[in-house]
Amino acid sequence: MTRTRRWVLSQGAAAAAALAANAAFATPGQAALPVVDMEMVLLAAQVDPPKPDTGLTPGASAHVIEVERALNARGLLASGSVDGHYGTSTVSAYAQWQQSLGYTGIDANGIPGPTSLTRLGEGRYTVTRTVSTGSRTDSFTGERVNTRTRNMLVAADAKLAWAITLSQGSYTSSNPSSAGTHDGGGVVDISVSALTTTQRWQTVKALRTVGFAAWLRNPSQGDWPYHIHAAAVSDPDLSTQARNQIHDYYFGKNGLANHAADDTPAGYRVAFTWWEKYSRS
Repeated sequence: MTRTRRWVLSQGAAAAAALAANAAFATPGQAALPVVDMEMVLLAAQVDPPKPDTGLTPGASAHVIEVERALNARGLLASGSVDGHYGTSTVSAYAQWQQSLGYTGIDANGIPGPTSLTRLGEGRYTVTRTVSTGSRTDSFTGERVNTRTRNMLVAADAKLAWAITLSQGSYTSSNPSSAGTHDGGGVVDISVSALTTTQRWQTVKALRTVGFAAWLRNPSQGDWPYHIHAAAVSDPDLSTQARNQIHDYYFGKNGLANHAADDTPAGYRVAFTWWEKYSRS
């Protein structure tokens, strides 16, 4: 039998109507689960805790609230804290969730890793744009870093005509003047003794471009020589002190105890970003 174009179109419309009707009568268990963007949750987990209020991080709150609902369902977070703000209560609740999975130390820091976030969402949400540190025993110029940090340093180094050389790596508490920022992953110090002032600022810009919160430190700020301090935005292994520095960077501050304004010249500043976002651009 010959099928006319009108007949074919009518059958397609009927099929679409049938699918819509089936979706309308689907049980909750058959409905599509919400999607949680891990990159956005990590952003809020760095920016939100030091806030003096419960202000929401743009673009992140819808994803955070799904995580909080899952924590609440497991009896780890009070319903009043299910608000889309990844504050200290959510950090504490998530740390309890990580501990319940057998994690300790930096793995139970209250900041989602891809495995714990996926496990928490089973039957409640799916996870997209996961962030992983990779190996924690990688290295760059002889200093220990994780693979994600190494990849970022390689990308920043490729933008410069001189080499980036680390004076301190990650996962170390050997330098008391670092105030705990290097205890976790994602944080490095860079030697600048052989660089001109312009080269130092250009290095800061290269690091910021690939997703580091980076500042040029000078002796007037503390008991240290000139160097660049850099913390990888959205590294799941960041120590609490380093995460607080990301908060400062997000709001245009210097990442020091005085929380003063960032002194980086305007020509060397870039828009706030992180490694995965930069890699997609």
